[in-house]
Amino acid sequence: MFRYCPSCGSAKIRFEHNKVFHCPDCGFVYYHNTAAATGCVISVGEEIILLVRDKEPGRGKLDLPGGFVDPGEGAFEGLRRECREELGWDPGPDCVLFASFPNRYPYRNIVYNTCDFFFAVAAPGLKREDLILEAGEVAEALFVKPSELNFDDLAFDSTRRAIKAYMDFIALKQ
Repeated sequence: MFRYCPSCGSAKIRFEHNKVFHCPDCGFVYYHNTAAATGCVISVGEEIILLVRDKEPGRGKLDLPGGFVDPGEGAFEGLRRECREELGWDPGPDCVLFASFPNRYPYRNIVYNTCDFFFAVAAPGLKREDLILEAGEVAEALFVKPSELNFDDLAFDSTRRAIKAYMDFIALKQ
């Protein structure tokens, strides 16, 4: 991330312990902490909504609605904002947190470590034409039965794990 210390310009800056940049010349320390991100499994009957990503990483691959939590937001507020941005639809207060997994998000030659929080909500009357997709972010919204999903088509490992956990979660409720 840093080739030179942002404080003194030294080339001796080092990334240590997979989380901290340290400059031995001036003592500068920067913790590259884990970022929070969210995903939402929106069930419409037996199907869930998956988005076709329209940007890297994972352009053309499938993902759940969601994204990074902004400063000053909690995970739930970030999830609702991301759903409004990406889908033009607010999942409301009935979302249930059902899983959390670590993830690695490569973006422009930097790999961000994230802690992804996954929520579920039922939206029985929601239709494709009710959605307003965010241009540049979302190429398409698909309604897919989780049991028919090819997990290799998903953009991120944490999303694969979340959908599998969701399927187990639903099976336990039945």
